[in-house]
Amino acid sequence: MINIHKKTLQDLEFATVLQQVSDYCVTSLATQKALTIEPYQDKETLLKALQLTNEYVSSFDNGNRIPNHGFDAITKELQLLRIENTYLETHSLKKIVSISLTANEVVKFLTKFEEYYPNLRQFSQRIEVTTSLIEKIDSVVDRFGDVKDTASALLQEIRRTMNKLKGKINSSFASALNQYHNLDYLDDIRESVVENKRVLAVKAMYRRKVKGAIMGGSKTGSIVYIEPETTLQHTRELNNLEYEEGEEVVRILKEVTNFLREFLPLIEQYQSFLIQVDIIAAKAKYAKSMDGILPEISNDRQIVLRDAFHPLLYLSNKEKKQETFPQTIELNNDKRIIVISGPNAGGKSITLKTVGLLQLMLQSGMLIPVHERSKVTIFDKILTDIGDNQSIENQLSTYSYRLKQMNYFLKKVNKNTLFLIDEFGTGSDPELGGALAETFLEEFYARNAFGIITTHYANLKMLANEKPEMINANMMFDERTLEPMYKLALGQAGSSFTFEVAQKNGIPYSLINRSKKKIERSKVRFDATIAKLQKQRAKLEKTSESLKVNEKKKQTEADKLEEINIKIQKKLESYQELYDSNQRLIYLGQKVNDISIKFFNDKKKRELMAELFRLVQIENSKRKKVTVKQAKAVKHKEKQVKEEVEKKVEVVRKKKKAAKAKAKLEPVKPKAIIRVGDRVRMHDGRAVGSIDKIEKGKAIVNYGIFTTNVNMDLLELVEAVKK
Repeated sequence: MINIHKKTLQDLEFATVLQQVSDYCVTSLATQKALTIEPYQDKETLLKALQLTNEYVSSFDNGNRIPNHGFDAITKELQLLRIENTYLETHSLKKIVSISLTANEVVKFLTKFEEYYPNLRQFSQRIEVTTSLIEKIDSVVDRFGDVKDTASALLQEIRRTMNKLKGKINSSFASALNQYHNLDYLDDIRESVVENKRVLAVKAMYRRKVKGAIMGGSKTGSIVYIEPETTLQHTRELNNLEYEEGEEVVRILKEVTNFLREFLPLIEQYQSFLIQVDIIAAKAKYAKSMDGILPEISNDRQIVLRDAFHPLLYLSNKEKKQETFPQTIELNNDKRIIVISGPNAGGKSITLKTVGLLQLMLQSGMLIPVHERSKVTIFDKILTDIGDNQSIENQLSTYSYRLKQMNYFLKKVNKNTLFLIDEFGTGSDPELGGALAETFLEEFYARNAFGIITTHYANLKMLANEKPEMINANMMFDERTLEPMYKLALGQAGSSFTFEVAQKNGIPYSLINRSKKKIERSKVRFDATIAKLQKQRAKLEKTSESLKVNEKKKQTEADKLEEINIKIQKKLESYQELYDSNQRLIYLGQKVNDISIKFFNDKKKRELMAELFRLVQIENSKRKKVTVKQAKAVKHKEKQVKEEVEKKVEVVRKKKKAAKAKAKLEPVKPKAIIRVGDRVRMHDGRAVGSIDKIEKGKAIVNYGIFTTNVNMDLLELVEAVKK
């Protein structure tokens, strides 16, 4: 049985979360009910609620959006249905039709897409889909909210007679209007309407000459409004029929209302179902606003919150476009109590509240803003002591109140409890309060409870260091600026940086030195050691992050190189295929050329045809049969490769043209005169030889082992012979 104390909800500002959730509701009843959400009291119901919210979140990203579930509240209509001999007006009947159609549509949709929403489908199974009450109301009330003429035979007859009478009234009135108009008894406006009846606008001086009932007069008294005598009888008959019509309409509405009373439980279910759907949708929209997810629910006792955000802080900073720092916290059977220490304004309390509020939200069926690899467990009790809680009414000091809280904790704490205590042990003499706090913490530890506390007491830090299932932690600070990094580091206690912070804030160094002398030297050294270790840890943290970034960069570069290598390999294969294809075509061309030369010499057509046929057969024997589609694909690939090669060749040609053009523009250097005995080499060679002889533009070059005859234009001077 899960039981979360109201004090916990208050400490963790759960009401603010509910207010934000209720803002996403689309109906007034759901908005009110969302403000009363509490943690579920049994695990099975909680797990179902979490699945419902999670499935609704998935509907935002898939193509099967859950239909609109909005409705007008029918609370008053339900109250009237519970009272005998009452009846519903037509607008109330239309509201019942609307809510029935909406509930039926949602249930039908969830049945159709059961594969996407299995839990929502199961949740909606208890709602009966029926059109009986919709058809009944539609048979009586039209789309404008009026009772139909066909609702009963009597009503139809009454309205038919009323229409005839209205026709007679109009014709008799028109006759009287023309008669008195011709006699010039009427004012310029001729007629008006009084008490929903047409009347003649008679000049006051002729009022005794017009027969009928006086209905009133103008403010000036110049006009008297008279209903003609000829229409009076018809009007009286119409009034009687209107009364009969009203009675028949009430009788019909009572009949319909009595019919609906049989469906009262179902109509109540419709409204209740749509309220619950609206709250589930609001939870889903709230989760979407902060990228909330459903983490793994562990049956083992462990909490692993990776990149966890405080929901209220995250949404507030998001609105202000400010950064929110996530926390990574882990609790399990090996380290189930965390003691967080360090200077104020470093984020200790926010870390504490983050864990507590996320746990509360989860146990109330809401998704939470954490990394997808996070794990959570369900606690029977969540106990908190956050803030000074000074009570003026009860004349309790902070410390008295906290002692009462600790007494309550001692009664409730067990292995299925999560306790969260901010500034544990404060409010009394540091040494005495610290000793009492240490005893309480030992008791919580002995009961196998899970918990997080924040403290400045050295004895609590040392206790956490001594107990195997308790761990120290600190909020990291920049070692140079002493600015908070809002990051929790597990495994080491934090220094309060008391003197460092004082120095940073301009307190004279002489006063700080005097303060240091007033306390035990061992305590100063202990705090200094912790501060030093904390600074070293911060440096290591930065180095580690830097290495991770470099490793990521190298991996990215390696992936890019691998990708380039694959592309080059594919291109080489394509070029090789093109080269082989061209070589085969060259070979065929040479064969055809040889056959052509042979035919040119001997003019033997038969041998020519035989040779060509044999050549074709040999080539076809190498080919594999391919489909038209495959052939097209091969041609397309060859075309692409050729186009690519042609583009690159074109680039090379352009470069060569540019080089030639540049060479033409550059002044030609005078060529060195080469004589016998000079040492020379060829333009494209490396071997150097000496000239033995020159005649007719050619030179005999002696390379020592051999001589060769070379054109003079192809030689360049290396060393002239010494004269």
